[in-house]
Amino acid sequence: MKKIFVIVLIMFSFFNKALGNYAELAHEFQFKGINGQTINLGDYKNKVIVVVNVASRCGFTNQYNDLQNLWTNYKNKNLIIIGVPTNDFKQEPGTNKDIKDFCETNFNINFPITEKIYVLGEKAHPFYKWAKENYGNGAIPKWNFHKIIIGKDGRVADTFSSITNPSSKKFVNFLEEQIKN
Repeated sequence: MKKIFVIVLIMFSFFNKALGNYAELAHEFQFKGINGQTINLGDYKNKVIVVVNVASRCGFTNQYNDLQNLWTNYKNKNLIIIGVPTNDFKQEPGTNKDIKDFCETNFNINFPITEKIYVLGEKAHPFYKWAKENYGNGAIPKWNFHKIIIGKDGRVADTFSSITNPSSKKFVNFLEEQIKN
C-alpha cells in the first residue's frame, strides 16, 4: 500500500498546474513600459493576455514575427500581447532603448513591451512570482519566449514553452477558445 501511495504522490508531483488560491488576480499587477509608461493589467479585464519573456539574441527571437501577427489579427478581438524583455538567460544584454530599437527595426513590433526585468528568482517581477505561486512550476520560464496565458478571469489559463510557436495551430486554437469564453 505504501508503494502505491508513493507512486501516486510522485505521479501528481509532475503536473505543472497548481491549485492556486488566487488571493490576487493578474489584473492587480502592472509593469513599467519600455517607453516609461505604466502597463496596468487591470486595464485588460475581460481580455486574454499573453505575457511572453523575450530576448533579441535568442534562437527563438523570430517568434517576434508571430507575436506581432497575433497582435495584428486579434487585438480587436480582446487579445493583449505583452513582451517582457529579460537578460535572465544572458540573451538580452542591451538597454531599454536598444531593445525598443531592435524590436521596431527588425520586427515592426507595436504591441506593448515592458522595460527589461527579471523573470526568475528572488528579483523576479511580482507578476512572475504570483504566476508561480498560483500555477506552479509551469509558470516559471525555462528559457526565452515562454508564454503565460491569462484568461479573462485574471487567472493563469495555461503556459506554453519556448518551443511552442505562437503561430502553431495548438497555440492559436487555445487562444481562440479563451477569447470565446
